[in-house]
Amino acid sequence: MAPCASPSALALSCTRVSLPLTLALRQRPEARVPRAPGALLRPSTARSWLGSGPLPPQLAAASPRAAARGTGRGPPPFRPRALMTTSQIASAAFTWGTVAVLPFYTLMVVAPNASITKRTVESSAPYVALGLLYAYLLYLSWTPDTLRAMFASKYWLPELPGIVRMFASEMTVASAWIHLLAVDLFAARQVYHDGLKNNIETRHSVSLCLLFCPVGILCHVATKVLAGAVGRSH
Repeated sequence: MAPCASPSALALSCTRVSLPLTLALRQRPEARVPRAPGALLRPSTARSWLGSGPLPPQLAAASPRAAARGTGRGPPPFRPRALMTTSQIASAAFTWGTVAVLPFYTLMVVAPNASITKRTVESSAPYVALGLLYAYLLYLSWTPDTLRAMFASKYWLPELPGIVRMFASEMTVASAWIHLLAVDLFAARQVYHDGLKNNIETRHSVSLCLLFCPVGILCHVATKVLAGAVGRSH
């Protein structure tokens, strides 16, 4: 019967066996594991572990370059960022649209008979600019539910609740405001031209057309009737 080994002899033999194994594991990079559990492996590291063959589907999907090669398109060079938010666009259009029409009203009210006023009012530039701005805002505010809200009744006519819901959007309100500015300015120009043609005072009517266009047109019609009655009396 073999004699029992002493504890010191057993420890020495275990050390002699484990030391070469530890050194061998340290010298082989494929034996290392990621420090963070669940961390994605780089393709180069994965290939060093798995050899020169193709990557497994899990690792190939985790690689942006491999995904780009699989789709035939590389990653975008940059991600475009919006310069302004929807709320900022609506606010800017509302403000600048209002400011843009003020010079025309000012000329028609302050100097209706001046040559610069007549040339300026004849220009179509403000209507083209407002029309383009309105089309852009309409494009931004348009949704699949817009037509459904505008023609909600069974007779294909607008209904007040649907219009109220549609105007809950800032972009829709801004587009409607630009629409009103263009139409009001066009009506004010018609009132101004009719006043020049018939030698009728139009300053008060043009001023009302800025914010209360139907009232301004009504005021111009009343002024024209009164002026005609005074002219016939003389």
